[in-house]
Amino acid sequence: MNSKQVSLLQGTLDLLILKALSTGELHGLGISRRIEQVSDETFLVKPGSLFPALHRMEEAGWLSSFWGESENNRRAKFYRLTKAGRNQLEVEREQWNRVALGMANALRAT
Repeated sequence: MNSKQVSLLQGTLDLLILKALSTGELHGLGISRRIEQVSDETFLVKPGSLFPALHRMEEAGWLSSFWGESENNRRAKFYRLTKAGRNQLEVEREQWNRVALGMANALRAT
């Protein structure tokens, strides 16, 4: 882990995955790369965390998946948000904004 990377807080992985998929379908490695990119390399999501989360989110109905071909012509499972996933993204975003505001307020307190 480089000095810029931090551990994911409990509950943030779902939000990051949902956000990564909000712009379109991606395969697992693409999701991981997108999270790393949009977080300015702050979060590096390893397969051992990513794939169980994707499976759980698919079971919850937030994602759907299909098999396709990756950019390097390999078979890969692609994921996309469902309508329920788009709704969950908004729920997760609102919850995170409340947590972030609460933490900012607590850190400013004297």
